[in-house]
Amino acid sequence: MSGVTCWTAPHAEWKDVSSVAVDTPDGLVFIDPLDPPQELGVPDHILITVFFHARSAGSLGGRVWAPASLVRRLKSRGVEVTDPFEPGDELPGGIRALETGRAGEVLYWLPDQRALVVGDVLLGSPFRLCPKGWMRPADHDALREALRPLLDLPIEQVYVGHGEPVLAGGRKALAALVTA
Repeated sequence: MSGVTCWTAPHAEWKDVSSVAVDTPDGLVFIDPLDPPQELGVPDHILITVFFHARSAGSLGGRVWAPASLVRRLKSRGVEVTDPFEPGDELPGGIRALETGRAGEVLYWLPDQRALVVGDVLLGSPFRLCPKGWMRPADHDALREALRPLLDLPIEQVYVGHGEPVLAGGRKALAALVTA
């Protein structure tokens, strides 16, 4: 699948974090960006999965999209959300924000690339669920149940904020976790 670029950058609170850029008909979209490579250029849109992934969003230019429930918290981090949305809304380039089962976090479905972009709800490759301490009030069983509808999507790739992406067989890797 073309049009997706993933990069990693060092982070003070977590060794390396990943960010994603995707070329869309609506322009260049960065998701959870931290220190993007200069050759990518300036984003037209920035999407944020979860409050903790504001990262460089406030300093890159472009419209900033985030769940409406995060607007106030992101402003306290110096990020002005220009386009608040609700899960299920269509975003630039046909990207969709989907529920994760964690309050205040969404993931993004990139239908043209058959890819998911995930913030904190999934870690790794191999996948594992976020630590229980990151979930209030949900537990791992509830989280698996909330993620199960994703298996209806024709997922090829999964990009995670922490860990290696799955570049082929993403649905199968996700199924192994959520049906366990």
